Amino acid sequence: MDESVIRETLRSFITRDLIRDSEYPLLDDEGIVTGGLMDSFALAELGVFVEQRFDVYIPDPELTVAKMNTLDQIVARVLQG
Repeated sequence: MDESVIRETLRSFITRDLIRDSEYPLLDDEGIVTGGLMDSFALAELGVFVEQRFDVYIPDPELTVAKMNTLDQIVARVLQG
């Protein structure tokens, strides 16, 4: 799948469903959790979305702030498969 499609799909899901502000201008390298936009519980929801939408399973030990804090990190993880 194309990286730009993955990026925009994730950006849309994060802003619409997790941050609940679809107009929020989420930057690629912005700290989503560390910036207070979503909490660590939302990471689990993100993991479920990634698995359902992209058929990529992310094990719980990888659903951490250190590994999934920015859109760039999340996109890279999805591309990794």
